[in-house]
This record gives sequence, C-alpha cells and structure tokens, in this order.
Amino acid sequence: MYGIRVRDHIMIAHSFQGEVFGPAQRLHGATYVVDVEFRRETLDEANLVVDIGLASQALRQVLDAFDYRNLDELPELTGQNTTTEFLARHIFDAMAQRIASGELGATALALNGMRVELAESHRAWAFFEGSLPGAT
Repeated sequence: MYGIRVRDHIMIAHSFQGEVFGPAQRLHGATYVVDVEFRRETLDEANLVVDIGLASQALRQVLDAFDYRNLDELPELTGQNTTTEFLARHIFDAMAQRIASGELGATALALNGMRVELAESHRAWAFFEGSLPGAT
C-alpha cells in the first residue's frame, strides 16, 4: 500500500452539550493540526499516489469553512457536538466528495483509502479512516 499525507490547521470556537463535557460546555477555542492521508495499492502513470498540490488545495478549501469560526453558528452543524472525532469524519466526507468530483485529478479516483486525523495537542488526537471506491 502506498500513501501520502498533507497537513494544514484550523482555529475554531465551539461548545458542547451534555454533562460529560464538564467545563467544555462553555464556549472555548481549539487549534487543530489536520492531517489527511491518501492510500492506494499502485501508483499512477506518473508514479504518484495523488497530486500533493491538488490535495493540499482541496484540504485548505474544506478547512476554510471552519477556520476562525464559531462552529455553534454554522447551520450545517446545528445540534451537533463538534467533537474532534465528529470533525474528523466531517472532513473525511468533504474530502471524499472532492475526490469523487475529480478535484484531485482523474487518477485520484483510484484512491482506495483515506485517513483524516485532527491533533488537539501533542497529547491528544482523533481520526476517522475509511475506504474509498477506487480501483486497485
């Protein structure tokens, strides 16, 4: 299995609902380092997993929807506890849509796996990984 990873970051504000979150029920900020790993069984004709430039651009565009925003105010996230785990899946889905639409190039359609990891600090992080429909 081949893979590459691109990285960016976001700064957000949000709050959680539920006693399990203790003081995080109040509005607070977070800075996440966001890594997206792309995987495939074979390299494309140019010996790439995916174009790193296109992957980086797509990630930045996905993250722009959250960067420097209060997630509690975004209509698409209304009623959700925007935990690190939840955000990892949300970003995964948005990146998968961009891959399927061809934004990462035609050969990216052969990607068969992706992992999105958000690091809250040097001590805590969460991820979501899943399969993509790409051929081997």
